[in-house]
Amino acid sequence: MSGSLLNILKYAGLSLAIVGLGLILLSPLIGEPLTPGSLWWIEPVAYIGAGVFIFGATVAYLGIQFKANFQSQRADGRTWSQVTQDYFDTFAHDMGRPLRRILGKQREARALLNETGEVTQRMAAELLDEIENQAPNFRLMIENVRVLVDLEDQSASLTIEPVDIAAIVRNVSDRYIPIARERGLDLIWWCEPSEFGLVYGDGPALDHVVTNLVDNATKFAANQIEIQLTRNDSSYSVRVSDDGSGIADSYLAHVFDRGWTPELSARSEKRSSGLGLFIASKLAERSGGDLIVESNQMNGDKTRDPHTTFTLSLPLDSRS
Repeated sequence: MSGSLLNILKYAGLSLAIVGLGLILLSPLIGEPLTPGSLWWIEPVAYIGAGVFIFGATVAYLGIQFKANFQSQRADGRTWSQVTQDYFDTFAHDMGRPLRRILGKQREARALLNETGEVTQRMAAELLDEIENQAPNFRLMIENVRVLVDLEDQSASLTIEPVDIAAIVRNVSDRYIPIARERGLDLIWWCEPSEFGLVYGDGPALDHVVTNLVDNATKFAANQIEIQLTRNDSSYSVRVSDDGSGIADSYLAHVFDRGWTPELSARSEKRSSGLGLFIASKLAERSGGDLIVESNQMNGDKTRDPHTTFTLSLPLDSRS
């Protein structure tokens, strides 16, 4: 199979995944309007979208895997089929959680419809709010698929261009404010200087790193998330801090490992796939910078100012 054909396979898979994501998010609007008898359409369309998304993500990943390492043994000892299965399980896990939230609201509305013959305005609004709140999760999921594919492609290179990093941070903040509000969190961001100016870097990569850091903070913050953007003569930093219970010192060395999550140490159900911070670290490294973590863990009644801060540091000009 030629390289060009495999590229077509990869991008066709990504396109299918995006179409599937669109079906999930638009499922309440694709069927009839939200009137008695219409909610039946939401669940089938959402499931179809989920199937298309997973199929497209798998096709894209298979394309790059065939190109990079066709039926061969990987350096870490895992076969091509084992790695493919690992990614498939990861995508299914990540999709399941937000999809269950959306479909849970849909089932509540349908049960009310069956009982009373109508759907209240409040319940319809809750369903639409849930779809809006879960949209960033789906967006991050499809981006994680794309970035994982790119990271597997050794020939992939950065696209360096003038980037308004302040606008990127502001847009990420705007996407997560509704999620933070739903969880009772304050999300604030600021930059110094206020007129930050342009930097030279890979805009989509920067957006993806910051998105993963903020998404992670929304899962573990207790009351507040703070995003700080600062710069000096040669570099700039993005700090994402949360006031959660913190990470034990013995685990700090593992937070950027592929698949690691705090739940592993507690042997409880994973709330995420553990890929977000791994991807963020790899993108930071590929962009010529670094990503570090600092944390104080809550220790009984002695809080020690519990918090976790991730700091992304990158050069102002990645062309050099």
